[in-house]
Amino acid sequence: MRWSDLPNVSCSVARAVSVIGDRWTMLVLRDLFQGVRRFEDFEKRLGIARPVLSQRLKKLVEEGVLDRVRYEERPARYEYRLTDKGRDLYPVIISLTAWGDKHMSTEAGPPVVTRHKPCGGFITPHLTCPDCGEPVYAKDMEAMPGPGAAETAHQPTQRKKSQS
Repeated sequence: MRWSDLPNVSCSVARAVSVIGDRWTMLVLRDLFQGVRRFEDFEKRLGIARPVLSQRLKKLVEEGVLDRVRYEERPARYEYRLTDKGRDLYPVIISLTAWGDKHMSTEAGPPVVTRHKPCGGFITPHLTCPDCGEPVYAKDMEAMPGPGAAETAHQPTQRKKSQS
């Protein structure tokens, strides 16, 4: 399967990866959740080439993950803000962070911890079943065809247009 086929396959993971599945995009999203909004700030923090950063931001705007908002008239300058669709990626980023903390940290521990501002507690993500409240583990789950399933998982389907 080619990268360009991912947005059209009958698989939500493939479709999501087609938008956020490269290293630079994930790091841009991490920085957005840490309050970075301006092109030059992304460039400095990430050490990313300008054309690559420009391409990643443009795709995130096109996909409705970010809004590009003018903050200065002369010269015209823009910042990037997460949309509702973008903010919905927070559990993905925080779960990936937790995985990295558990499996990739040095002996000193995680490089960043996440504190819940209202109570001061430090969080780690936990999945629970919305019906019974029990913790969710891969061994207890099964994937079943949903209403949008195609005949095979890799068959192209019509993707609904973004509401953002």
